[in-house]
Amino acid sequence: MMKQTKREFLQSALAAGVGFSQLSKSVCAAGSEQSVPSHLRGYEDIYARSPRDAALAWFKDAKFGLFMHYGLYSEYGRGAWVQLQERIPVAKYANLTDSFDPKDFDADFITDLALDAGMKYVNITSKHHDGFCLFHSKHSQFNSADTAAGRDLVGELAEQCQAKGLGLFLYYSYAADWQTPYFYPNEYVYIARPDYATPQPEYKWQSDSDSQHYIDFVHQQMKELLTNYGDIAGIWLDPIIGYYARPDLFPIDETYELIGSLQPHALISFKQGATGTEDFAAPERHGNSLESIVRRNHGDANAAIAAKAWASNKSKWNEICDTLQPSGWACKFDDDGNHKKPGVVYDLLGKAFGEDCNLLMNTGPLPDGSIHHEDIYAFQAVGRMIRSDGYPEPIDR
Repeated sequence: MMKQTKREFLQSALAAGVGFSQLSKSVCAAGSEQSVPSHLRGYEDIYARSPRDAALAWFKDAKFGLFMHYGLYSEYGRGAWVQLQERIPVAKYANLTDSFDPKDFDADFITDLALDAGMKYVNITSKHHDGFCLFHSKHSQFNSADTAAGRDLVGELAEQCQAKGLGLFLYYSYAADWQTPYFYPNEYVYIARPDYATPQPEYKWQSDSDSQHYIDFVHQQMKELLTNYGDIAGIWLDPIIGYYARPDLFPIDETYELIGSLQPHALISFKQGATGTEDFAAPERHGNSLESIVRRNHGDANAAIAAKAWASNKSKWNEICDTLQPSGWACKFDDDGNHKKPGVVYDLLGKAFGEDCNLLMNTGPLPDGSIHHEDIYAFQAVGRMIRSDGYPEPIDR
């Protein structure tokens, strides 16, 4: 009998319904179970007093992280918002699962690339706005493990991150879902649903009370993410504009409490902030509150929510997320040849530090799951710069 690789063992066990946490002793190197999450080694004394404080101390020291937007939308090569922007019908978009083939998604290579770049954590789109999940979910068949590929990409990445001491953040689209039947309609905000010319039979939302079906679904998936994949560095929620449009439909405190109850060390971020109690904010490209946009689109009351949350969060050590592509977060073929060069990324690190932030730099894997060659070059070159000259000094914007 041929010996199974770690990946083959993990895939077969997950197919049999075994959770990742149950596999940790089998897939990790010999030795006893760790007393702290692997990414928090070196912070044991703080962890003994407060797991969350240990995680916050680690995050401030982490400096640099890898962001990945990958999903069905990658097949089009026109960005993560292609379903919304091109009004692709729900059923037609769902058919992409038949051709989804992440044959070159290599969690071992991805995590080695992150380490080589001087990064301390990885963040992947476990579920983006299209509702497609990169993890095996019992609450939605719209996931990578239930496609012909049969791959639980979150599980594969979790295994490698934990083995190598990298923190794993899970991006989760909390305030937009274009596939679920029970998300509110786009009359409240344009990102809620694509503006279809004809009603989609999959959508069943009729009144505010229907939103509870969606919240129940979200919380069930949160439980899966925080119990099936070992220690997670944090949950990274998006898009904040969907929350500001109808904050009354999201029991945000309940969601945060659920996350904390399942993994006390897991950090929580929700862009500029929903309540101001987030562990860190993660605005795009540079620090801002979006207050003016919220006021223009959703009125003074919701703008006040945005301003209060940002005012509380901006005093913390936060994170700026940016893209190697000119603007798009997922694979965009039109951006080929124009990805950011290493020197630009190195300067962005300094600018992030100047705003008391880490830098979370995004790559959009190609349809087959491989990392774009321009991005591999940039990350490897930045890593060499860091090893040679150290991290850049803070730069004032």
